[in-house]
Formats: sequence, C-alpha cells, structure tokens
Amino acid sequence: MKAMDLHNTTAKAFVLGDDVNTDLHCSSKYLPGKSMEYVAGVAFEQLSPGIAKQISASGSGILVAGENFGINSSREQATHILQLMQVKGIIAKSFGRQFYRNAINNGLPILECDVSQIKHSEEISVDFSRGEIRTTSGELLQAKALPVEILSLIEAGGLIAFLKDNPDWNFAK
Repeated sequence: MKAMDLHNTTAKAFVLGDDVNTDLHCSSKYLPGKSMEYVAGVAFEQLSPGIAKQISASGSGILVAGENFGINSSREQATHILQLMQVKGIIAKSFGRQFYRNAINNGLPILECDVSQIKHSEEISVDFSRGEIRTTSGELLQAKALPVEILSLIEAGGLIAFLKDNPDWNFAK
C-alpha cells in the first residue's frame, strides 16, 4: 500500500446505510476461485447494485455509512477490496471494531461522525488528519479525531509499511 496524504482528500461520496457487513462487499460467495479484482468489480451488489462501477467511473470515492460499517468478520480482504476499488476512505457513524483495526493496519483512512448531512454523489473534501469533512453545501462536520500514532500508520500506508521505516515504533519522526 502506498503512503497517503491525509490532509486534503476530495472525492464523490457514496452513501450506504447501517450495518453494512463485510459479506456485502467481499462476500465469501465471490472469493473462492475469483480474483480480488473480480470481487472489487461486484462489491456491494446486494446492497447497492452498480456502486462498484460508479466508483470506478468517478476514478475514486469516499464511502459514507451509518452505524456498524464492516461488522461480521475479521476478513482482512475487505480493506484490500476497497483499496482496489479506489476508495480513498470511509466516514461512518461507527465501525465494527475488527474492520476498524484492519483499515488502520492496511492504510485505509477512516473517521467516525454523524454522516446525516452528507448526500449521495456530492463531492466532499476530507481532512482525515484533523477529522474535518466539508460538504458541497458548505457544512463543516467534525469527526472524532484519530490519535497521531494511528494517523502515522495510515499515512505510511499501513502497519507493515510503517514498521519497515520505523522498526523501533518511533512515531516522532
């Protein structure tokens, strides 16, 4: 995973609902014998038909969800699929804790906040480092700020990338 700029991310918002579990975007019915690219192309079909193609057509996107995004399993492929889809980050009211940690460990930016002001398909600007989201209508939403250590892991491209450059776990660099 490549390093990421967390200060100014702008992309179209793709809004999903509550309780979006990992089976809805990387279902085990797709994984046996299928490539990750195939799964990325059909992700979320049961929930929002065509959303993977919409994100692809936009060149990237930011997923916006309600409560419990990523619940269900500790399937690490879930974050890899989202990265293949060119998802730049996820903003949700809350996350399943295993998914939350997998996102951090794999360098996928995430924020928790009230997402009710974000509209589907609007372009949003996100400063993941400060937890700020600006909507097209000018709303400024404040998410729960992430600790500098977690931001360092995400910015480096994930835990393994961070440890390659910081085998002593030095976050002060």
